[in-house]
Parts: sequence; structure tokens; C-alpha cells
Amino acid sequence: MTNANITWVEGMQFIARGDSGHAIVIDTKAEDGGFGSGPGPMEVLLMGVLGCTSMDVISILKKKRQPVTGLKVLATGERRSEHPKCYTKIHLEYVATGEVDPEALARAIQLSEEKYCSAIATVRGVTQITSSYRVEAAG
Repeated sequence: MTNANITWVEGMQFIARGDSGHAIVIDTKAEDGGFGSGPGPMEVLLMGVLGCTSMDVISILKKKRQPVTGLKVLATGERRSEHPKCYTKIHLEYVATGEVDPEALARAIQLSEEKYCSAIATVRGVTQITSSYRVEAAG
């Protein structure tokens, strides 16, 4: 079981804390009643997807003894215009650096997205997930 809590500070600013004890500020832009002091809830959700799949991909590449020296994953999310303004589409672009075999990267991404990433599994029924990838030389 995982637990988390959130405490209102003022305006639309909240402090969220999970079982790890680490805290993050969750807020909105000034025009939405916040201070812009932290990401909004939907940004945090998207960052959770990024963190989950990134950890999977790095772990799989290391197990495959791929010489990965860096990984960046960029997310583009499209949301409904009406409430609930959930993500309808998320595109993930994986950029690995190093002498990584592109087929090994593709397989690591597939395993993450289809088997291991709990965050993607959580949103999959509501959100269309697509991805692309490329390998860049280290340097």
C-alpha cells in the first residue's frame, strides 16, 4: 500500500508528501488563483509517467549491458477541453545517448509501456499512449 497526503497552504498552493517523506509544492498559475510556485496536478501526473517509464528503460538497458550514457524523455499531453480535463493523448519521445543499439532501446520501451510501467498502466484505459525514440551519440 502507498500513502500520500496534501495540505493546503494558501491560494491554490498545496504541499504534498508521500511515504518517502519527500514533499513537493503543487500550485497553479496566477491567472488560475495560484502563485505559480510549483507544477499543477496534471503536470505532476505527466511527470509521474515520465519518471516511471524512464526508470524502467534505464534498468532494462543496463540489464542488457547497453552502454547508455544518458536518457531524456519528453512528453506531450493533449487534454479534453471540458471537465474532467483528462489527458486523451500522451506522446513520449525517448532520446538515449551513447552507443545504444536502437533495437535494444525499442524493446526496453516496449517492455516498459506494455508490462512494467505502473503509471502508464493506470492511465492507459483513458489515454492513448504513443511513443517514438532515437539514439544520439554521446559527446
